[in-house]
Parts: sequence; structure tokens; C-alpha cells
Amino acid sequence: MSFKNHVFSSLILCVVFVLQIQAQSAVVVPYMTEPAISPDRREIAFVSGGDIWSVSSAGGAAQLLVSHPASESRPVYSPDGRKLAFVSNRTGAGDIYVLDFATSDLQRLTFDSALEQLDAWSQSGEWIYFSSNADDIAGMNDIFRVRASGGTPLPVSADRYTNEFGAAIAPDGSLAFTARGISNSQWWRKGRSHIDESEIWLRREANGTANYEQIADRGAKQLWTMWSADGSRIYFVSDRGGAQNVWTLPLKGQAKQLTNFTDGRVLWASISGDGKQMVFERNFRIWQMNTDGGKASEVPITLRGTAANPLSERINLSAQIREFALAPDGKKVAFIARGEVFAGSSKEAGDAVRITNTAAPESFVAWSPDSRKLIYDSERDGVMSVYQYDFASEKETRLTRNGNDALPIYSPDGKNIAFLRNGRALFVMDANAKQEREICKLFADQPPLLSKRNYVWSPDGKYVAFLTNAPENRSYVNVSVAAIAGEAKSRPVSFLANSNSGSVSWSPDGSFILFDSSQRTEQGSLARIDLKLRTPKFREDQFRDLFKEENPRQKPQTQPNVQPSPASSPQPTVSPTPLLPNPSPSVSPSPAATNAIENNDDVKSQNIVFEDIRKRLSLLPTGVDAGSQTISPDGKSVLVLASSEGQFNLYILPIDELATDSSAKQLTSTPNLKSDAQFSPDGKDVYYIESGRINSVNIERREIRPLAVNAEMNVNFAQEKLEIFNQGWRFMRDNFYDEKFHGVDWEAFHRTYEPLVERARNADEVRRLMNLMVGELNASHLGVSAPTNPATQPAPVGKLGLRFDRAEYETNGRLRITEIITLSPAAIVQNIKIGDYLLSVDNVKIDGKTNLDSVMENKAGRRVVVAVSSNADGANRREIVVKPVSTNAEKNLLYRQWVEDNRAYVARASSNRLGYIHLQDMSANSLAQLYIDLDAENEGRDGVVVDVRNNNGGFINPYVIDVLSRRGYLSLTERGAWQVPARTALGQRALERPTVLITNQHSLSDAEDFTEGYRALKLGKVVGEPTAGWIIFTWNTNLFDGTTFRLPRQKVTGSDGKNMELNPRAVDVPVTRPIGESLQKKDSQLDAAVRELLGEIGSK
Repeated sequence: MSFKNHVFSSLILCVVFVLQIQAQSAVVVPYMTEPAISPDRREIAFVSGGDIWSVSSAGGAAQLLVSHPASESRPVYSPDGRKLAFVSNRTGAGDIYVLDFATSDLQRLTFDSALEQLDAWSQSGEWIYFSSNADDIAGMNDIFRVRASGGTPLPVSADRYTNEFGAAIAPDGSLAFTARGISNSQWWRKGRSHIDESEIWLRREANGTANYEQIADRGAKQLWTMWSADGSRIYFVSDRGGAQNVWTLPLKGQAKQLTNFTDGRVLWASISGDGKQMVFERNFRIWQMNTDGGKASEVPITLRGTAANPLSERINLSAQIREFALAPDGKKVAFIARGEVFAGSSKEAGDAVRITNTAAPESFVAWSPDSRKLIYDSERDGVMSVYQYDFASEKETRLTRNGNDALPIYSPDGKNIAFLRNGRALFVMDANAKQEREICKLFADQPPLLSKRNYVWSPDGKYVAFLTNAPENRSYVNVSVAAIAGEAKSRPVSFLANSNSGSVSWSPDGSFILFDSSQRTEQGSLARIDLKLRTPKFREDQFRDLFKEENPRQKPQTQPNVQPSPASSPQPTVSPTPLLPNPSPSVSPSPAATNAIENNDDVKSQNIVFEDIRKRLSLLPTGVDAGSQTISPDGKSVLVLASSEGQFNLYILPIDELATDSSAKQLTSTPNLKSDAQFSPDGKDVYYIESGRINSVNIERREIRPLAVNAEMNVNFAQEKLEIFNQGWRFMRDNFYDEKFHGVDWEAFHRTYEPLVERARNADEVRRLMNLMVGELNASHLGVSAPTNPATQPAPVGKLGLRFDRAEYETNGRLRITEIITLSPAAIVQNIKIGDYLLSVDNVKIDGKTNLDSVMENKAGRRVVVAVSSNADGANRREIVVKPVSTNAEKNLLYRQWVEDNRAYVARASSNRLGYIHLQDMSANSLAQLYIDLDAENEGRDGVVVDVRNNNGGFINPYVIDVLSRRGYLSLTERGAWQVPARTALGQRALERPTVLITNQHSLSDAEDFTEGYRALKLGKVVGEPTAGWIIFTWNTNLFDGTTFRLPRQKVTGSDGKNMELNPRAVDVPVTRPIGESLQKKDSQLDAAVRELLGEIGSK
């Protein structure tokens, strides 16, 4: 070989080698997370695909250690390395299990209805520490421990209404833990707001007394606390320097940064028993480092083995229907389930026919007027486009491809198809020529928040009426109409100053339009727009009509039905399909179509008179909180979805002015949400969705009939997971409130996370990766969570309202009562006392090996017999019948006890001069509770302390502001009586007293709006801590598999013109409560608020 050829061959080999290396590096390794290093540093356990794997600490091929169809997480080795504790959601909520390596025995340790967060083993291996919100108010966590051999878990640190988590146990038994903030649940957020910042505290116990010491201040995320082997220092992960890194802090000294990453994230750190080596997650891989300052490096890991998750699973979708459409002939239904289009009979039970078979989701299905075609949206190729399916030819045709085209609807004659493009324009397409043109501009929500009833055709097909926001009019939602022919523009026909509307209907005779309209917290109304002056009707005319000659068009036909000849029919004869057993080119019109034909002359004569149309709007007297509506085929009644006491049901309301009874008639009375309600063509029945199933109810008899349609499909997880990911990514791309995405490259994150999702092994892992992706936005109100599945819900644990002495239980195995929650099941029987011992529950003896939560499973709301005694030996045993409540019910009782305790505290501290109210959140229920709590006693005080600490937000802040800001200007006095404020006497809520406001780090979202309003209107001083900096108005939606996906869509700007997101509301008097203060029955923030308000009021 010549030298030249040798060099050329060598170059080829080098190029091939480089390409091979590049190809290998392009292979995406599966996501690996939550590592734990064994005490001897020889092995690493970690999580991938919802299973637990183990690998040599030097790397290599990992082996499956724990595999289950559910998801396993957070492995932690026992100090001797013989056992592994971990969390599994196989029982629903997420409970702690312990695996014995020697015997392969698996033991469940926790049974409550809350999610446990596994933290650590004690140095002796006797105890397992974890965090749980099972016993505290709202979502606040306490730190518990339970014997590794079993028993009842009891709290170690439980500062009421305070978040405590991430316990680490020192060699001397001291407890280091993280307090405050929500970074334990939103660990996946990159960056932080004030609510993500946390502190590190040390708890020591001496002679039965707990002492707390803060060792790391707030100001950053601080997670995954770990001890050195000698107990002289702690290690933790923090972003106090900007990027997340590992830090160390001597108990007497300054914190020092150990790693120097400038990007990416450091998560789930774990330390070896001798404190020499640490492992953590970084960039979706497992990394390790020596704690003496060694350089961090990735552990090279490959997975060897596969889990038991099926590649394809056949599922029944009969209870997962998201939307449906009843055909105009009343014989068929089409529906969407799991993102696919199905069709079946509306009358007879049977299997539905699957129309689409794509990984991409479909939506907004509708029938053609002749009931022979379907039209729908599909998100194939990453864009929402309109498709048509023809049952005669069994062919699907793509109709649009120029934008995100949503909500296609045929015109009444089937000649045109309307749809919305990008939520900003109304288009119409010629159904035959497939030519589209823009009709007008509008401003509507984009999918997934677009209402199916956003627009409607006029009966003659000449106009479209639609709901649109009007940015120039404070974004009120009103109705406009646009003509299909002529100039591309629209004209408004309603002018209400309301913000909410979701449905618009056009009367069959074309004379009026109905739409629902409301303001939040106000009862919904139905508004009628008469399109021309309404001609009065008289009951006497009904009698005269009896003598009119019968319309020849209404006489029954006696001629035989003659089929048209081929020459007269442009359509060829086709083979029948399962849904069209007797097809014919001559299709008989449906009853609704017949009515339209008979009234065709009247419809054609209808013209919209725009002059003075504002004056022709009226509100219908519904008597219900009206929501979505649709008009009956005869135009004489309206079907309304309305709410009452939190339940949504269907009502029929007569709208014919000659009707003898104008009251609403309730059709359904079940608590579940209803949707997609629509009339049968003859107007005798109503079809709707409830709990994922299609039902029909007969209007006259009110009999409900489930539609026994069966739909099944094979779900290919490998294909579906990418569509779930892509749909969520697109929803965020199209709806996130900041078009600059908080300065990050949203397109780039799609490229980063899509390959990881492609390697994901179960749905929980897909959602976990999606949480990490949305976490890149460094924004509030984000989250991706699993759909509710009744089959995987935890067994409800009955609660008695009792708290117990941990030392007594751990020493002697006896549950001695230390607290009885006010109005709890144990309190209302009045025969259980503090100091009593709980001996048994339904004859099950309680001892040191008994888990009380396990005994109380499935006992909420049932008759339960408990045995108690005032003596430890049970000498005077008493059996008492109680009715346990659910975990959430007990939490609510605990919250109300906390409120009443604070009210009494303020009264004592102010010598009965000040009242107290607390708002748990900003919901309608909390507004109602505010009106209860602002009782005669509170309003009779000289001033009131207003507390929004730990308030989780909502929407009612302006209503609360109104109550506090209204000032008196009149008074009323009856002869011989006393003077009273006119506002309250006339029925308006007005405190008319000085106030002071308390906030803290957990006052978030609408509580921050409230704080901003309170300060801007100068209603009083603000005491406590700055708020969360966590405020974007947000909508919850669902991806096509049922996954809940949060969409922050609306920026909130303060009175200073600045975005309130990431900008906490300041306080006038800063006060932070030290951890453990509630155990001393003290509240320094309440004390400061009382001082400030009394100082303002003075001696007057």
C-alpha cells in the first residue's frame, strides 16, 4: 500500500471512529434520580422508571432491586446496610415500606391517607423518620418517626400550621430539619421565589423538653440536610449562590460551597454512613463526590433488566368520555375518549366504532347536518388542524393546515364549515371547494380552555354569533355577529360589563340569541338579545289557530318513495358501513332539519336590526345560578347547566312567553359534574356526560338512562407518552402569560426533555420529567399531576381527633391522649378526656406494635367502638361509640380550633379591645366564613386583627377589601333606640373599624393581591413577613390522558405598575416566628399586630 493510500485509509478509519463516538454520545440514557449510597460506600440505589435499581458505586450495569407496576421512590439504606426503606404509591397515597435484603420480606410501615416523604433512619436503625401532612392544617408537614419493626407513627416536631420536613439524625440523636417554604413539594422548580426559601433548624431534646436552634437563615432553597459522621457539621443543597450546589455548614462557623456548578440542578443528595462520600442527581444522571473536597463526577451507569410494565395495554374507555356530539338524526353519537374519535348507536347497547387511530389527540367532534360525516380537530404534526371523516367512503380528509384551527362546526345546510384560527380569527371554509377565508377578528381562549359553545351559526346560515373578549372594554365577554358574505367584519350585539360567559345559542326561528353571563361569586344569568323588535304574542291566538287550514306541507305523504335515477344523483352508491346499515343517496331529514325546512321562509325573512340593539337585551328570571345553556329544537325552552350548593345539575326553563309555568324544572339531582348537555332532535330527551359516561334523561318523566356504549382501545405507551409530553409543551407555549417565558428558551427545553420522555418507562416518570421541564420557567402556579383514579385511591382512614404522648407510646406502648380537637368525634361524645389511654378500637388491642392508622382504615363515617381508660392498666375501661371523620374533615376541625385559639389570644392580649379573623384561602367558602366570623362580638371591638398567614389564594380579595374599606356616611336611629351604622343596617357588609394585617411567607397568590390592595388603599399596617411572590392567575386543564396540567395565563400588576410575580408584598413591621413557638402557646406576630393596632387606636 502506498503512503498516500495508507493515510487516506487512516483518515477514513478516524472519521468512522468519530462518527461511532458521536452516535454513542447521542444515545439518551434513561432518567435516573433519587440516589442513596450504602453505608459502606460500595453500592448505590436509585430510581429509574418508577423502579429501584442498584449499582456498584464505581458504576456499571445496574440491576433491578424493587419493581412494581406502581411507582417506587426515595430509597434509603439502613445504617447496617441490611435493609432498604422506600416509598411506594402501590397503596394510593404513597406509603413507606422496608425491604429486608436477607429474606426479601417487605413490610409496610405507614397507612394514613397522606403522602409520606421518607427522610432518614436513626443511627441505631431502630427508627425511620419521615415528613407527612396527615396531622397538620392544610398541606403543612410535620416530622414523624416510626419503629422500623412497625407501630403507630407519632410526630417528633409539629409546630402547628408550619411546614417542617427533610429530617436528618445526628450521631447524638439531634434532629436537623428544613422549615418553611414549599421546596419539599416543588423541588423540581429551577430558581425560586420567596415561598421556596427555607431555613435549617436543629432540635435537641433534654428531660422531655424540646429546644430549637436556627442554624441556617432563610434567603435561598436549602434541601436534603445530611450530617457528618462526627456530628460537627451538616451538608445540604442550596441555590444561595445562584445555581444549585452542595454546601457544608459547621455548627459553629460559616457555610462553605463544595461544588461549583454554574448551571443545571443538584437534587436528592445522600451521604454515606462514614460521611466520606455523597451522591446526588445532576442533569438526569447520578453523580458522586468525596466530601473532603474531591471533584464531583458522573457515575457511568447502564440499566440491565426490564420492569413488568406492559408495552401495550388494552383499556376500556366507557367511563373516560371527554366530549360527545349527538347526530342530527338522533340515532348516533360520536365522542372523544383518550384523544380518539369513536361513534356508536345512541339507542342500543353495543361496541363503538373507532374512527381515528393516531397517537395524536383529537377533539371538538361535530356531525354534518345529514349525519353522514364527522368533523373534528387533530393535533398531528404538532399543530391543531381540522379533519373530516366520511362514513360512506370510510375516508378521512385533512381540511386545514395553516394554523391552530379549533372548534369546526358545519353550517345548517352543510355547505360551509366554520372554525377559529389561533383564537384570534373566525374562518369559514366551503365544504366542497375546500376554500377558506377569514370572516372577522375576535379574541377567544385557545385550546384547551376554549368553550365548545363559543360560537353558533344562525338558522339560515348567513351569520355566526360568537363570544369575544373586548380588550378596549376591560375584557368583558360579549356577543358579536358576523355575516358570512360581504366585508370581513363583525358587530357587537351585547354590551354587558361581565367577565364570564361560556355559551351562545341562536333561536330556531332566528329571532333572538341567548348567552350565559356572570361575574365571579355572583349568580349566573341568561341574557336574551332580540335581533329585532319582538312582536307580542296572545293566548287567544292559540285558539284561533285551531281553525286555520292545515299546511299542505305538513300532510302525510301517500306516494311511494321513489329513488332518484343515477343521472339525477351526483353521488355514487357506496357500500354500507356498520353505522349506516341502509344508506341511500336520498337521506330523510331529521326532525330538527324538517322543522328548519318548514320554517325556512320565516328564517329567510329574519334580519338583524342593529339600531338600538343594546336596548333589546333582557335577563331571564331563571331562579338558578345559570351556566352553559342551549335552546330546545322548538325554541320554547332552554336547557341550563346550573349550580346549587356546590352541585351542578341540569334544568329546563320555559322561555315561551305563553308558557303557563315559567319556573325552572330540575332534570338531574346527582352531585357529579355534568357537561356537553344537548337536546335530542325531537326535544324530548337530553343527553349529557357525567363521570365520563353519556347519559340521557327524558324531560317529561325525568328518567335517566345510561348510554351503554362500549369503547376499548390498545394504548401503546411508547407512542402515547410523547404525545402527552408534546401536548403539554404546546399548551404552555400557547398560553403562558409571558411571551418571553421568563427569559428561557422554551423551544430548547423541548429538545432537552423529549428524548428523556422517549426513554421514560411509566406515566409517573413522564409527569416527573414534565414537572422538571415546566420548572425551568421559574414561575409559580405550575404543576403536572396524575389523573384521579378511584381504583388507586388510598383506603380512607377514620380520624378520632386525638393526639398522643409520643414518649409514653415509645417507652411503654400505650397511647395516652394529650389533645382532643374541638368538635371532633372524640370531643362530641364528652366521655373521652385528656390523660385517658386508648386501649382498643373495635376490639383490636392497641399496643406498641399496632399501627392505629391501619386499624382505622375504612372506618370514616361508620360506627366504631373505642375503649379508653384513665389508668394505664385499663382498670376502669369505658367503651364509647364514636363516628370517625375523614382526614380532611379532621384537618378542617383543627384549623377552626386554631382560629378560635387565636381569637381568644388576641382578646387576652388586647384586654378584649380587639377582634380577630383569619382567611384560610380566597375561595367563596372562605368569604362566607368571613361573614360568619365578623360577628357581633368582633364588630363590637375597637379594632380587628386580619390574618392571612398561610392563605392559599383564590379570587375573592376585592370582596374582602370592600368589607374592610367601606366607610360610614349615614346612621339610622329608631325612636327610643340607639344609633346604628346605615351600611350594616341596610344589609351591606362593612366593618367600619381600624384593622391591622398579618402576612407571612405562605400568604400567596390572591392573598398577595389582597395585601397589595390593603397597602395601596392605606387600610392599616402590615405585620409579619413579606408574602410569597407567587402570583399569576392560573387555569387547570387536562391533557388527553387525564393528566392535570396547570396553565399560568394572566399577569398581575401592582399599583406601582410592576409585575407581582417574583415580587413579594412588603410589610411595615417585620416579625418572624421562631420554630417551636406554638409549643409555648405564644405567637410573636399576633403580639406585634396587637401592639400596632392598639397604638393606632390609642385610648379613644
